[in-house]
Amino acid sequence: MNLGRGEPPVAQDCGALQGAPQTGVMLAAMSGAKATTAQDDLPLLRVQQDSVVTLTLNRPALRNPVTDPDMLAALLDAIEAIGRDRSVRCVILTGAGQSFCSGGNIRAMAGPEGRAASPAHVNRDWYGDGIQRLPLAFSELEVPVIAAVNGAAMGVGCDLACMCDMRIASTAAIFAESFVKMGLVPGDGGSWLLPRIVGQARAREMIFTGDPLSAQEALAAGLVSRVVAPEDLMPTAQALAARVAANPPIAVRMAKRLLRESERSDLATVLQLSAGMQCVAHATEDHLEAVQAFLEKRPARFVGR
Repeated sequence: MNLGRGEPPVAQDCGALQGAPQTGVMLAAMSGAKATTAQDDLPLLRVQQDSVVTLTLNRPALRNPVTDPDMLAALLDAIEAIGRDRSVRCVILTGAGQSFCSGGNIRAMAGPEGRAASPAHVNRDWYGDGIQRLPLAFSELEVPVIAAVNGAAMGVGCDLACMCDMRIASTAAIFAESFVKMGLVPGDGGSWLLPRIVGQARAREMIFTGDPLSAQEALAAGLVSRVVAPEDLMPTAQALAARVAANPPIAVRMAKRLLRESERSDLATVLQLSAGMQCVAHATEDHLEAVQAFLEKRPARFVGR
């Protein structure tokens, strides 16, 4: 299986779509633009407004399962393209319809070609070549990602939210590490991701019981940073993304890399890495602009150099 190896074209001009997407990602780099309905059958929608990209999982009738090959390939390709695109400074990930992401496609699991009918070695390869590429892709992406959780985030969907850097929930959102309810374990990195967000005790409770958390319970657990009314979810996520995007993008990308490295490195190693990155930051035009703007008491204009 060769999921997500293609390179979908990225529209550069306002309102332009340069070529047909290769893996079902609708690309639009538009000021104040919305996705056109002509391609609403694609698994993933991408809209860029200024330096913020919004990715929408677009299988609402199925509650946006991310394990289907076309959805997974589209999401992997979008992440790869965003990582290369220096015009992107922040990403919002959300779901179409009433759900954020239902995780795996249960109907597909039950089919004659489902995972239960496959030999163990085939399943092992399927995980390594498929869904397990997703947390690695998010980990390597230096652009900050905000999960705007509009509804159910179940199983892989809960872990998908955890792969993001920041999480905002609608009051309609629910979160569950529901793998155990299906006789499964978190196969996509959830056992690594969740404890780093909510702590070992709460993560074990969620994983062992599979019980759902309401949006308010998720807020109390530290799984999300804020809960808002459904109609306020995207405006709140967009406002946060704009605040992130207003900062020097080189510094933001390096700061995210430092945070990722701190998850697996000791303090001395992180200090060495931060010293090296700080040397790079000192040499950027954006740092000089920030200092000058501060001295002149004016807003800074960051250009990403």
